[in-house]
Amino acid sequence: MSYHRTTYVHDSREGLPAHAVERLQEGAQTAGGFFTSDLTVNEYVLLHQAGFEPLGLVMGTSLYHIGYQRAGWKQNMELEVVTQAMYSARELAMTRMEEEADVLGADGIVGVRLDVRRKAWATSMAEFLAIGTAVKAVQPGEWKSEGGRPFTSDLSSQDFWTLLRSGHRPLALVMGTCVYHIAHRGFAQWLSQGLKNIEMTNFTQALYDAREMALKRMQEEALVVKSKGIVGVTIEERTYGWDSHVLEYFAIGTAVTGTGPSSKPIPEPMFTISLNDAPRNKIIRSDPSPSTAKNAQGGMDAGAAAG
Repeated sequence: MSYHRTTYVHDSREGLPAHAVERLQEGAQTAGGFFTSDLTVNEYVLLHQAGFEPLGLVMGTSLYHIGYQRAGWKQNMELEVVTQAMYSARELAMTRMEEEADVLGADGIVGVRLDVRRKAWATSMAEFLAIGTAVKAVQPGEWKSEGGRPFTSDLSSQDFWTLLRSGHRPLALVMGTCVYHIAHRGFAQWLSQGLKNIEMTNFTQALYDAREMALKRMQEEALVVKSKGIVGVTIEERTYGWDSHVLEYFAIGTAVTGTGPSSKPIPEPMFTISLNDAPRNKIIRSDPSPSTAKNAQGGMDAGAAAG
């Protein structure tokens, strides 16, 4: 199975609804340069200092049905069907986000977030969402990845600014995933270990193996885009309502390239006292009713199952 991103087709509109293209084109054609973004005020200012201007909020989404795969009760194993589904759905969302950035003529996308959301009306499916702010360099340069793909990064504008000042630039948001079934213990094993201080080696090795596969796949993606390394790596563990012994490990980071420190010196760190208040909630949601909360915690009807 392949866990590498597919070849990018520049200026493709495949998968984009007409309303998305219309929204983006209207913003781009507005006199004076109208934009939308999810940047904070501080990030917006730093983006300009870094030599970029925001063009618009871009996103991609994919509502995906996750297939069924059975796992043995006492078997440690990767659930390859589910792993491929989780990877493919995220790739579809990211590609559509990049296609929206192409509509705006962007060089890249900053502040990218990837999220997986469950819907009450689609219990056997999940929505994979990618969202970020499309940006363009004030001074023309070599910013895009190979094939004309806009660069993507989940770094904050502060980190993005520092990265550029250090003589590096982002290439692509790279990811690796692994959905893994962790074996259950038999009664005899539980009885022999229940009262002892002892490492659960089968569980340890399963978790270790799953994390390593996710990291390896992320690293392979970074090598494909010919990056120098990956910064800002995070590893997430989630279950999405599958069987209690089925976990997904998801590794994500920004692949970068560069030759080292630029001619511009990086300012020395300094102590500051923020005068910003904590952000206020813009939307006040009422507490869910007991029935709603119960439905929200329910597991997927499809996906991995142990037996």
